[in-house]
Amino acid sequence: MDPRDPNKQYRFRLRGLFALFCACMLLFFSVLYDAQVIHAQDYYRESASQIPTTQTVEASRGIITDRNGKVLVTNRQVYTMTFDPSLLEEDEDENEAILRLIRLCEERGVTWTDTLPISSSAPYACTTGETTSTLRSRFQQFLSALGWSDKELTAEDPNPSLTAEAMEDYGLTDADVSALELLNMLRTYYEIPAGLSMGDARKVIGVRYELSLRSLSSTYIPAYVFAEDIDAELISLLNDGDYAGVVVDTDSVREYTTDYAAHILGRVGDIPAGELEAWREQGYRGDELVGIDGVERAFESYLRGTDGERVITTDESGKITGEVYSEEPQPGGTVALTIDIDLQAALEDALAETIQGMIAEDGYEDRGGAAVVIEVGTGEVLAMGSYPTYSLSTYLEDYAENASNTARPFFNRATQGTYPPGSTFKMVTAVAALESGTITPSTRITDRGVYTYYAPSYTPACWVYRSYGTTHGTINVSQALRDSCNYFFYEVGRLTGIDTLNEYGRAFGLGQATGIELPERTGILDGREYRAEAGKAYYGGDLLQIAIGQGDNLFSPLQLANYVATLVDGGTRYAAHLLKSVKTYDNSQVVYTQAPEILSQIEISGSTLEAVKNGMGMVVTGMVASSFRDCVVSAGAKTGSAQTGNSTDNGIFVCFAPFDDPEIAVAVSVERGGSGSALASTAVKIINQYFSTSGTAQTVPEGSLIP
Repeated sequence: MDPRDPNKQYRFRLRGLFALFCACMLLFFSVLYDAQVIHAQDYYRESASQIPTTQTVEASRGIITDRNGKVLVTNRQVYTMTFDPSLLEEDEDENEAILRLIRLCEERGVTWTDTLPISSSAPYACTTGETTSTLRSRFQQFLSALGWSDKELTAEDPNPSLTAEAMEDYGLTDADVSALELLNMLRTYYEIPAGLSMGDARKVIGVRYELSLRSLSSTYIPAYVFAEDIDAELISLLNDGDYAGVVVDTDSVREYTTDYAAHILGRVGDIPAGELEAWREQGYRGDELVGIDGVERAFESYLRGTDGERVITTDESGKITGEVYSEEPQPGGTVALTIDIDLQAALEDALAETIQGMIAEDGYEDRGGAAVVIEVGTGEVLAMGSYPTYSLSTYLEDYAENASNTARPFFNRATQGTYPPGSTFKMVTAVAALESGTITPSTRITDRGVYTYYAPSYTPACWVYRSYGTTHGTINVSQALRDSCNYFFYEVGRLTGIDTLNEYGRAFGLGQATGIELPERTGILDGREYRAEAGKAYYGGDLLQIAIGQGDNLFSPLQLANYVATLVDGGTRYAAHLLKSVKTYDNSQVVYTQAPEILSQIEISGSTLEAVKNGMGMVVTGMVASSFRDCVVSAGAKTGSAQTGNSTDNGIFVCFAPFDDPEIAVAVSVERGGSGSALASTAVKIINQYFSTSGTAQTVPEGSLIP
């Protein structure tokens, strides 16, 4: 062959490729023949013994951090013990299996799940008042499923006598049933041996009740987790002992790195019975954990991950032979809040110290309060606390005690508590009067002690006249704010008129939604419109009390803080919010960033703002100077004492700092706190924490707070 002949080279290469193709095909058919003919039966038997099972792999819930990236809520992997009666042998007694498991847990000091609303030991009593609404709803569904829906379990144990017919068919139409009688009925229903003590029977009944909830309830409840967060030693005992029906698995539970901000963070839990359909419409399974309240609920869509799937194959003996993820789970996002947890801690500690000191003095233990810090110019909530509070880490353990506490620890006073603003409303009256041209910053009015415009039917007096029989003399608007002169604002409010006053009140967000992502009450902005809606008469003299923050005015501490932030920002009202940003679970990508949202704009001239700020500055250098002596920055403030009809008024205090270039606005409210000046030191502690950590603290010479 002539190597220079191109046709011969081409034919040679073609023959080589053909030979290679034939070899590959021969190998392919050899393998196919081996699999389908020679070893066909072997492979068939092997494949038949492989049992594939598709499992849902739950995605981790997203974590929650503060504005600086400090983790507030995260997840922790734990071992759980699930009891499944279907795994028992046919001759195994369910009650005996449960009792063996209970005995083991008692020896190990492990608490098991038991939500039956009957006390665990004698004397047996109803505990429905100490459980959550979800657990009460499930108890009612259980009774309905058993045909006992006409029964009412009494809180006491009067032990009423029931007819023999009623006991026979469990009809309870002629009397309420006591806790002890219900236990005896359940004992019969679950066929618990008569030889078992009532104490042990109650324990078994509690577990049987939990199992019944899963099988009898009209709404889906997840598999019965007997105990959570069990240790390795208990797992070893379960594996080595005769504990049929027990399955050990792993689960993820919420872990809180702080005991602060409970009202903000909120909880996760099983879907409440009454909300099941609504959650299912959003693509949720009935056994998923969801945000119940707080930001856990508000930002559920960001925190919820996407579940994955895996296929597990087992042989005939149950041994796992393979595991493949058909879809990887995607954890939820990382939600960064606007709060600073160090500032939050300082706020809650200062609020608690103030209120506990007041309780020690007068014994009024039902007293509560709230405080809020808002960033000027953004509406970001930097800290927001309510007292008394509770621990998210021990929520269920403490539930009964907190639920019966008359001071209502679960109530978020910062967003849902509404209080008369007292004299802190006078800045609204001042701005309305100045901007409408009713007065100027230099207008002077003489305080005559008793206001006689509506005499003789109505003659209110200035507080200084009632207390000391004197007056504030002739003063301008800044001095009237300094002295909190009721007479001045009676006259200015009357001249301005209720419609203009309400116009500015609404623009400041009073009686309006703040935009916060948590449930809030909008309160009341008193005036013609409110009175008409409430079916109440409005009289000209009512304006006098409205102008000084009394009447029917009711605002939340969050509204008051946002109102002050709006004022010192020159009239721009931003939506209050807690969400700062959302990132992917690995923090590699920003999913969402919350931008400031303007809700309203008030035209406030420079002269008006200067006059009002100067008045608030003089409060700091005058009425509350002793409290602000240790403040690390200059500030402006206003006190308020709101009449409640009790012997002691509510105390209200609002402020902003620094004076020249405000960064934050603070509101503090304490029920029966007396004078707002009593809360000034609380606000100073909050301000000092913020500016000490922000690096802008400064030494303020005495008397230099006002330009």
